[in-house]
Amino acid sequence: MEVKTLLIISVTAIFINNFIFSRFLGLCPYIGVSKALDSAIGMGMAVIFVMTLASSVAWVVDYYLLEPTQANVFYHVFNLKSPPDLVFLKTIAFILVIASLVQFVEMVIQKTSPALYKALGIYLPLITTNCAILGVTLLNLDMGLNFIEAVVQGFMSGVGFTLALVLMASIRERLELADVPQSMRGIPIAFIMAGLMSIAFLGFSGLKIR
Repeated sequence: MEVKTLLIISVTAIFINNFIFSRFLGLCPYIGVSKALDSAIGMGMAVIFVMTLASSVAWVVDYYLLEPTQANVFYHVFNLKSPPDLVFLKTIAFILVIASLVQFVEMVIQKTSPALYKALGIYLPLITTNCAILGVTLLNLDMGLNFIEAVVQGFMSGVGFTLALVLMASIRERLELADVPQSMRGIPIAFIMAGLMSIAFLGFSGLKIR
């Protein structure tokens, strides 16, 4: 495993193919939780944790259960003549994995930080349906990444998501004190800032990593 390859995956996931600014996934919590910096950081940490674990568990489930390879567990357990092709169950299996991980994170946050749990509100269980989580698990397999590369991409994609969330929260807190027209306060100015930040991150797409 080359360190260079992992570095390229990391930089690409955070800046070039950022899930918020490039792939436009996970916009619901991006707009909803970015009102305050504390809740944005908490949500970001939760997303990093879920993305990393989901990437690793989903890769294992796909390789050892779904793909028709010699590593398929059902092939050995049931002594089949050929490994079964269960790829059509990929989306359902990954959603179950993500839902289980989010439930675990929700219970941990509720026990360890009730204030953060209350601040995140409905957006914490909504991580289950966050398309960015499912997107990174499917993207890892579509790109043909091995286990280590999938875990690194999952972690760094979460870092990129957190970066976008923290930047937006910082800007929105300053906008609360700015002289913004009444009709533009709240969500309207947030969408405008999101568009400007997407344009800014578009500049990273010109990077040539060798």
